[in-house]
Amino acid sequence: MDHQFRSPTAPRFAKLCRAGLLSLVLFAALSPSPSAAQQPSEPVEAAVRSLLERETLGQPGEVRINVRTFDPANQLPPCTALDAFLQPGTRAWGQLTVGIRCDAPTAWTAWAQATVQVFGPYLVTTRAMRSAEVIGEADIEVREGELSALPDNILSAPKQAIGHVTRFAQAAGAPLRAGSLRQADAVRRGQTVPVTTRGPGFTVSGEGQALNGAAAGERVRLRLGNGQIVQGTVRPDGTVDVEF
Repeated sequence: MDHQFRSPTAPRFAKLCRAGLLSLVLFAALSPSPSAAQQPSEPVEAAVRSLLERETLGQPGEVRINVRTFDPANQLPPCTALDAFLQPGTRAWGQLTVGIRCDAPTAWTAWAQATVQVFGPYLVTTRAMRSAEVIGEADIEVREGELSALPDNILSAPKQAIGHVTRFAQAAGAPLRAGSLRQADAVRRGQTVPVTTRGPGFTVSGEGQALNGAAAGERVRLRLGNGQIVQGTVRPDGTVDVEF
């Protein structure tokens, strides 16, 4: 009778193989996969903060920057060359969406959220004012508040407003903007003003009658003594330059 020979070590060998295979499966399941690597949040938030700090340098008053946590569950490959940026024309003010660009080792672009608050002085009117009124010292006061919650181009110092003229009516307590004021006229309509006429090889001094009001740096129409109508530029001292 034939007898099949079986090595006494075969069951033990098979058992060891099964145990080794199970260990490999568990190791693979628990080990991090290169494809699952993520971009850490901290470097992204640091890049955003650094950009906003540079963009707000020189702002009057106190600047507060709050960068929201970058998505910790992102699926972006880790980056060694992060660059934060703002869209063209975006001011570093209020609620912001900041771009994050990775240049190496894998190129990608993502977006982060941040808030920039600026606190400082601003001007308001102390009374209701009509259009074309000249602002005096008693017509304005300085307040403190969040400038980033106010309209653009808010004035912050009395010297920016005193002596200027309102372009349109202002309510009492309204913040004053640069666009709501203009310089007072250095030349009034009907006023006789000194005129310096210049041309190739000549300079002539005389007088002319202003046909409209104009502030320093603005254009004014003049009637000269011979009846000729010309245009010139008003100087801060009220004289007018006419170029031929």
